[in-house]
Amino acid sequence: MAHTRIRKFNTKDTYPEQKLDNDLCQAVVARGRTVFLRGQCPQDLDTAENISSHDPVEQTHKVMQNIRQLIEEAGGSMEHLCKVVVYLTDVRHREAVYRTMGEYIKGVHPVSTGVVVTCLARPEWLVEIDGTAVIPD
Repeated sequence: MAHTRIRKFNTKDTYPEQKLDNDLCQAVVARGRTVFLRGQCPQDLDTAENISSHDPVEQTHKVMQNIRQLIEEAGGSMEHLCKVVVYLTDVRHREAVYRTMGEYIKGVHPVSTGVVVTCLARPEWLVEIDGTAVIPD
């Protein structure tokens, strides 16, 4: 593991009433080059075109693919992801979004904050996730 993860846990234990499986932790101790990611939305990184789906799962897949692509372009990998902030426009999408996000962070254990907001920059966006990665020197 690239960084020290303090108090690792899985959301299936902390939220047993929900069908989640996210590897998270309470704190990350990291050293290296810090990569701050802009909030990623369900759009193509090259064209800025939105994906056509209004499904929270499909939108989250695109968001997490963007996060992975940007970290790789910075010279890292998903194991270097230290923090995510998840913005949702509807709390009812939480389980679907977090289950999908969990596929990309399995074994990584970043810290995570979730926020429900009135809207995002475009009304068709249901989820936005920003992240911070630290690539070891």
